[in-house]
Amino acid sequence: MNSMDRKAALREIYQAALDAVAPGPALTRALAPWAHAPRDFGGVWVIALGKAARPMAEAAAHVLTAAGHAPSGGLVVAPDNGPRPHPSIAVVVGDHPEPGAGSLAAAESLERLVQRIPAGHAVWVLLSGGTTSLIGAPQPGIAPHELTALYARLLRSGLDIRAMNRVRKRFTRWSGGRLALSLAHAGLVHCFIVSDVIGDDLAAIGSGPCVPDPSTAPEVRAALVAAGLWDQIAPSIRNHLDQVENGRIPETPKAGDPAVDRVESHLIATNRVALEAAGRRAAELGLVPEIVEPPIVGEAAKVGTTLAHALLNPATAASDPAERRCLILGGETTVTLGAATGRGGRSQELALAAARDLQGSEYATLLAAGTDGRDGPTDAAGAVVDGTTWERISAAGRDPEQDLRHHDSYAALDAAGALIKTGPTGTNVMDIVLGIR
Repeated sequence: MNSMDRKAALREIYQAALDAVAPGPALTRALAPWAHAPRDFGGVWVIALGKAARPMAEAAAHVLTAAGHAPSGGLVVAPDNGPRPHPSIAVVVGDHPEPGAGSLAAAESLERLVQRIPAGHAVWVLLSGGTTSLIGAPQPGIAPHELTALYARLLRSGLDIRAMNRVRKRFTRWSGGRLALSLAHAGLVHCFIVSDVIGDDLAAIGSGPCVPDPSTAPEVRAALVAAGLWDQIAPSIRNHLDQVENGRIPETPKAGDPAVDRVESHLIATNRVALEAAGRRAAELGLVPEIVEPPIVGEAAKVGTTLAHALLNPATAASDPAERRCLILGGETTVTLGAATGRGGRSQELALAAARDLQGSEYATLLAAGTDGRDGPTDAAGAVVDGTTWERISAAGRDPEQDLRHHDSYAALDAAGALIKTGPTGTNVMDIVLGIR
């Protein structure tokens, strides 16, 4: 298997992983028990939020229509525009990865929809990653630009998604169980979820709009202090926490609150499902799959270096070419930007760091990509690198070491023709890293 064949194989394996977590088919399977259930409620309303909102809403509308129960109404909040999945379901475009005017409009549209749902009607909440920003309207007393500035600081802080969402949910209109509170008058409320967090923590996915929030205001304060952000955030945000701690503003809903406890949550697509599908495709291509635990976390560049060394380790490499291994990993790393202004994403930075250590290798090849098709604020999902990538970046006139140091992985990998561009995939179950050795 030559270099081109290895890269093509990794792309095939990556695509198989994406196909396995396509949200439309996954939701169609999950909805089967409810689509034909006796309708002792007035109707079904569809609320689809996140990067997978569009295909999930389309699947829900199709299932309901096929069963003779058209949606009574609904809303899709997605990162891009497109046709309505059903005439009764509106579409609004929010902002991502930081909330903006579109997010405020989306939050207001959600408010109006919730008020329209009659008592006793059922609600299907279709949730996926990106929701936190897409409907990111602030709590009363916090200005929209102050919330956006908080998001920006968190994104550059190096905190993982669970830590960021623990903070962000505290200051936003719909997060931390607050959507469930607003739906307390409804009948059945089912939340169908595509997980984009390690451990599939329901309170972290989309900032948990329909589940109890286990964190407290003092814990959020401590997290901001530990991250060095307390003195950098707006006074209104600090004041909001003070008022919660003093009892003047209610805490987020906790376990035992009837409004959140009555919501039934269902995970329909996870990173593990994607990894297992990748393993099956690797075996079909004649490779020996090895799903590696635990999930990858931490600084992307450090993880890239560690994985490159694992691919080059002679003690674990296959001695027989017919038994080449495919390492399969999932998770979500972080990039601490600091003052750097480079362009890239965590998967690209991981791949670039790996390329540095793979220099000269005749066989080891690594692919790192997000499952949503958009790694950081770029049009690339990630990259595939091997022993020639670093040299090709240099030959193109760039300094890859400087690019890595300045978090400018996109430009470096683009110069080497190493980027993977899928376009938006319509799903989001964190990142996948694949390596052949």
